Amino acid sequence: MKATGRLSGRVAIVTGAAQGIGAQYAHALAAEGAAVMVGDLQDASPVAAAINAAGGRALSVRLDVTDVASVRNMVAEAVKQFGGVDILVNNAGLFAQLALKPFEQIDSAEWDRVMAVNVRGAFECTKAAAPEMRKKKYGKIVNIASGTVFKGAPMLLHYVTSKGAIVAMTRSLARELGDDGIRVNTLAPGLIMSEGVLANDDWKGAALANNIASRAIKREATPEDLCGTLIYLCSPESDFVTGQVLVVDGGSVMH
Repeated sequence: MKATGRLSGRVAIVTGAAQGIGAQYAHALAAEGAAVMVGDLQDASPVAAAINAAGGRALSVRLDVTDVASVRNMVAEAVKQFGGVDILVNNAGLFAQLALKPFEQIDSAEWDRVMAVNVRGAFECTKAAAPEMRKKKYGKIVNIASGTVFKGAPMLLHYVTSKGAIVAMTRSLARELGDDGIRVNTLAPGLIMSEGVLANDDWKGAALANNIASRAIKREATPEDLCGTLIYLCSPESDFVTGQVLVVDGGSVMH
């Protein structure tokens, strides 16, 4: 694994990192020299093993972002094994498994589940990790939202609403944590052809074609397309950037 060292000596946590975009984030952070704690409800040990085999440093932990004890355990393991927490990527969320449907057909239980994972999960992880960053008077928190917030995308009201909350959360946290040297920003991807999206029939055919047609750069997007922006937001290069949203979607959204 070739490391350019922009994150050398840093410790990163990535949630929802057992596969897809989260796994790609973990690999990218490790390639830049960070030690990475890979958290997920699913078994994330293959991701950690692949990073270690490539010459990086990674550990996996079972993580339920809606469970306070699980989140605290993840942070404690990062401190125990790597010495602290410098970077938090709040990636865990429900999207690919959601069916497109009118808002009247979304039942209350599904609404609450999306809010619990997508919004409260980021809150719980930030709440647990921020004290470790405060000790160093430095940290980078990257919350993952979505370009759908700026499009007002239909048929996924719970998801779009949850990601709008992430944008608002980022702005408030940036104000609260600025004096502690902690930068908080949002990365907002467009439709990414991750494993989960590829497995969801709702994102095939016309839905995908129309999404691509809305872009200035008209091609499918892959998890790798997000990594340059992620590394920028986690590196010293963005030390004077906080409370911002960076949309990475080939120019479908311009704001």
